[in-house]
Amino acid sequence: MLKLQRKISIPVYILFIIVLFGVVGISYSIWGNASVARGTEVSDVTGQAMPEVTKVVWWHSMGGENGKVVDKLVTNFNAVHNDIKVEAVYQGSYYDSLTKLKASFGSKIGPTLAQVYDIGTKFMIDSKAITPMQQFIQQENYDTSQLDEAIMNHYVVDDTLYSMPFNASNSLLYYNKDMFKAAGLNPEKPPLYFDEVGQAARKLSRENAWGAYFGIQSWYMEQFVANQGAELVNFGNGREGLATAWQLNGSEGVKVLTWWKELVDSKAAVPAAGKSDESKKWFIDGKVAMILDTTASLRDILNGVNGRFEVGTGFFPKAPGDKGSIMVGGGSNWIMNNRSDAEQKAAWTFIKFISEPEQQAFFHVNTGYFPITKAAYDQPLVKENLAQFPQFGTAIDQHQASEMSRASQGGVLGVYPDARKLTENAVNEALSGVKTPQEALDAAAAAINAKIAAYNSQL
Repeated sequence: MLKLQRKISIPVYILFIIVLFGVVGISYSIWGNASVARGTEVSDVTGQAMPEVTKVVWWHSMGGENGKVVDKLVTNFNAVHNDIKVEAVYQGSYYDSLTKLKASFGSKIGPTLAQVYDIGTKFMIDSKAITPMQQFIQQENYDTSQLDEAIMNHYVVDDTLYSMPFNASNSLLYYNKDMFKAAGLNPEKPPLYFDEVGQAARKLSRENAWGAYFGIQSWYMEQFVANQGAELVNFGNGREGLATAWQLNGSEGVKVLTWWKELVDSKAAVPAAGKSDESKKWFIDGKVAMILDTTASLRDILNGVNGRFEVGTGFFPKAPGDKGSIMVGGGSNWIMNNRSDAEQKAAWTFIKFISEPEQQAFFHVNTGYFPITKAAYDQPLVKENLAQFPQFGTAIDQHQASEMSRASQGGVLGVYPDARKLTENAVNEALSGVKTPQEALDAAAAAINAKIAAYNSQL
């Protein structure tokens, strides 16, 4: 019996030792992985302590090819910052992204950093959910003189820079130079004034092709009015006091919409109500000779045309005698104040990085947006791109030729997204003949003013 116990006990002890070491090994593996997540408790192969990583979640609205450019900026940043990791998350259109951001207020499900389109400025300030960019600027005496003044001032309210501009744009006239040649028009001289655009559109219209197709976007109406030196809302475009009235139904707006309707009625312009992305497709397909679109579409248009015809770019149309200037469009980045100081500082570090001349040059060349940093224009990449694609120079020239004023600075309005939707409905009603331009714009202004009053009453 004793002999039998001895024979059995030896393998049992060995088995016990094997199991013991196995458990220790598993435990070591588990805690080792856990310590990696803790960051500072981990050492690399050289024995040096690895820094704790601060994560920054960035919500943005850059889709398609522009989204790939944004991802590259993030990759570039993460490669040179081992203590910060930025995660870019696409949230859909500007409107959809802002809607999601509103829903996240008061919770921890939102981002550290959010890109918001320019017309969301007033709402973001009133939300009390953000840390003004001015705070970080003052803390380290960040040199804002390196930034494009006109772009930066678009986001300055009450002498405070609340957000950092990121993607800046303006509106351009895109035209098909080959179609211009075929119609006997000078392909090197795009039409600038309303009557010139109309004459060109009528000459360019033929079977299976249209002279012009202007997508029904409120932004274009706003640009037309600002180009006349008029303000969109009262009290200095809402920058000298709380705006209480939408003014697009003034004589400037009626003049523009009347001219636009005449283009459609003369069958020189596409009568259908279409967004600018549809007009862009028609342009790329060679079905229309002239469109209006953002400078941010330039790279996409050039890639889409792919050399099938020569793309021309011209200044945004205006009436003779107009002395106004084009407004800056696009978006800016906002830091949320419900995040830790470490996260907010990390977000500020990322903002400074993507504002550097090298990063802005890369962003500009691959999207068409303006560089927000003036020194980006001196980068070899920008100079080489301009030499190869002179179309990029048009938006830059138009931007630099614009004088800063309350009109060109743009409106500040809490219900701006709603105002745009109502304006687009008005443009559609006028072009389709349901209402006269004055009637359509008056009705839209009344509806917008009611929304302004309701919003202001909650402040």
